Amino acid sequence: MDGEAQVEPQINDGVSAFKLAFRRLAAGVSVITALHPDGTPAGFTATSLASLAADPPMATFNMARKASAWPAIEQTEHVIVHLLGIRNRAAAEQLSAAAEQRFAGSHWAPGPLGLPLLNDVPAWMLCRIIGRYPVEQSAAIVVRIEDGALGEADVPLLYHERSYWQPGDRV
Repeated sequence: MDGEAQVEPQINDGVSAFKLAFRRLAAGVSVITALHPDGTPAGFTATSLASLAADPPMATFNMARKASAWPAIEQTEHVIVHLLGIRNRAAAEQLSAAAEQRFAGSHWAPGPLGLPLLNDVPAWMLCRIIGRYPVEQSAAIVVRIEDGALGEADVPLLYHERSYWQPGDRV
């Protein structure tokens, strides 16, 4: 069988097919941050960020409505979208940990509108939420970009097969 593709077993349910297939889709890594109504920081690591339009500048991201950051996203007007590079791997891991651990440490500071701004990211955008579209237990969020900045360029951070990678890594 040398040189032949291995065939994986057939999957017979939608949830398993979804989880296993999407693990094989490499995706860029971003972090979305916001504030809860009481002013405490909220945020999460996301692989669902996508551009929607350049004029006016809009993007989308998706999240589960049972996520710990959902109450903040549901009730806020603004978020900061951070685009991550390989040097931000530790921040990506921390922002995907337990909610009470995500903002422990010095990897962020208050930014525009007091929103949590991660340190040393290749780019960030201040966004106004213009639409929340519930779908089953999740939601698609549409944002309009109002401001932002570029940091130092970096090698892209990718998420694939439940691990962080940089282009050129061997799986």
